Amino acid sequence: MADFIPGQELSRRFYEEEVRPALEAGYPGLRYSAALLGRGSEVLGFDDEMSSDHNWEPRVLLFLRDEDHTAHGEAINASLGKALPHRFQGYATDYSIFTLRDFFQQHLDIDIDRVIEARDWLTFPEQRLRMITAGAVYHDQVGLQAVRDQFAHYPHDVWLYLLSAAWWRVHPEVNLVGRTGYVGDELGSALIGSQLVHDLMQLCFLMEKQYAPYSKWYGTAFSRLHCATALSPVLWSALRAETWPEREDALMAAYEQLAAMHNALEITGPVQLQVQQMWNRPFKVVWGDFPGMLQARIQDPAVKRIAEEWPTGGVDQVRDVLWSPRSRGRLLRLID
Repeated sequence: MADFIPGQELSRRFYEEEVRPALEAGYPGLRYSAALLGRGSEVLGFDDEMSSDHNWEPRVLLFLRDEDHTAHGEAINASLGKALPHRFQGYATDYSIFTLRDFFQQHLDIDIDRVIEARDWLTFPEQRLRMITAGAVYHDQVGLQAVRDQFAHYPHDVWLYLLSAAWWRVHPEVNLVGRTGYVGDELGSALIGSQLVHDLMQLCFLMEKQYAPYSKWYGTAFSRLHCATALSPVLWSALRAETWPEREDALMAAYEQLAAMHNALEITGPVQLQVQQMWNRPFKVVWGDFPGMLQARIQDPAVKRIAEEWPTGGVDQVRDVLWSPRSRGRLLRLID
């Protein structure tokens, strides 16, 4: 592990030592951007020595202006193919050439020259948003970072709506941890509890304005949130609990911590938690009107309409089926 070089750093070296000199020699004065974006653990900064066993190499994405790509794209691609080494520091190498428009069209199915509407944001999977806002930009003369900045996080009212929907996903399930456990179904109770842990973690990503990655790196990314130090032990207690009362207590403690995080954001008035005994049943739920108070702060009419007609938040679960960026039109129709 001591000799391992993270992919972002290795790609930076490949750009500085090989790609940049080749471009300067062959196309002096060419305006371009160079970066490492898109798929891959190295883009997210989570790669390790094991990552290098497949689809991991020093690579650089080059972005040209539309007119330069049209006039010189094929020639630049051919000349780099001859000038660049096939191996760099022992690894196979790769590069790709895009225009900004084509890259974001391929990854998000969005035209970067038009206004991004509220409903558009709900069709972008978080993991893809993380892919284009993570990584590294090594050189920028065509406005790559400015476009990335547009996707840095959700617009304020969309963010409020997603927070509201995330709280609603949690509330109906809380009492089921006790209900299933009460009839002896500890496996079912643990399953519901684990989903609640996942949903509470999702709320943490939203509160800290960080896009959540896909499942392989979900826990790793969570561990780097500010709240993880205090919250992780409580979530672990919920996952490790062997009985539903222990599970219930841990989840209620986690819920209280997230309520404190919400109030610290000061995006609504203070929300008061209430512990309720449902219909005198022997299990408790804790609840505060986070959804109602969050939705009351939404000003954008387009987001208000979505909140009334599509109260479930983003479309990441649907995206498991409609996974291609080309499916975004179908998702827009679903939201409409």
